[in-house]
Amino acid sequence: MSPTTTTTGQSKARVASKAKPGAAASAGEGAATLRTLTGTVVSNKMQKTIAVVVERLVKHPQYGKYVRRTTKLLAHDEGNTSKAGDLVSITECRPYSKRKAWRLVEVLRRAEDSGKPAV
Repeated sequence: MSPTTTTTGQSKARVASKAKPGAAASAGEGAATLRTLTGTVVSNKMQKTIAVVVERLVKHPQYGKYVRRTTKLLAHDEGNTSKAGDLVSITECRPYSKRKAWRLVEVLRRAEDSGKPAV
């Protein structure tokens, strides 16, 4: 066996390219694979967590009509900056907890105030 091959017959250059899959992601090449969604905050009663409802349109397989489907996701809000009714952008990230694997990117539009003066 030659010194440039491994036990499986692959060259060292090939093995070296497979050795660091996270290196390409940190360089910005794999950053485009993260999903970014836009939704409405429905709850901010948790600490550093918001519940976001994301709506999508799905074509009915038999009738062809587009049906509105909603998904409720938990997102990490480090500064507790958003409140219920805000339109926000969230992106995938590492799991923070059992159900929370999204992170708040930015608040796109603030919710309208109820018009009542603060007491």
